[in-house]
Amino acid sequence: MRLKYFFIMILILSILSVMGCSNNVDKTIEDIDSEFPPSLNGLIVINGKEYQVESGSYRWERKKGLKTEVVQTDHASPYQMAEHIESISTKPNQKVDIKIEGNPNIQVYLWNKKGREIEIEHKDNQLTLPSSKGKYIYEALAEWTNGTISYTFVLEIK
Repeated sequence: MRLKYFFIMILILSILSVMGCSNNVDKTIEDIDSEFPPSLNGLIVINGKEYQVESGSYRWERKKGLKTEVVQTDHASPYQMAEHIESISTKPNQKVDIKIEGNPNIQVYLWNKKGREIEIEHKDNQLTLPSSKGKYIYEALAEWTNGTISYTFVLEIK
């Protein structure tokens, strides 16, 4: 009886081994790899008008067999990115909805030249802009189960 189970196990392992060397399996893995890390767009909505936000640094990981693959970038800080991002003009105390594909958990930070200044309170991914005029640099740090992506947007309150 044990000999029968032994031969069945050998047969199963042989089949799995042959399947692992197949070109079709490799192409499927390559197709999956081409989508890693995923491209997840973000935008903000002010008074019903949508504005794209700029993605920056990200870290993404996935399990691949017994290994874990990790992709991580080191991008310019939101403060540095703001030099090249066109400001969105708006009024004081406006509501801003943050929408990012995949419904991640979002933390929002206000930036200055020294780095993250403060974390901005928000509810249901909506924040209220300050009442003071000026240029404000925001980072929306989005977190999914497998990774994080930083998004930057610049608002000028007039």
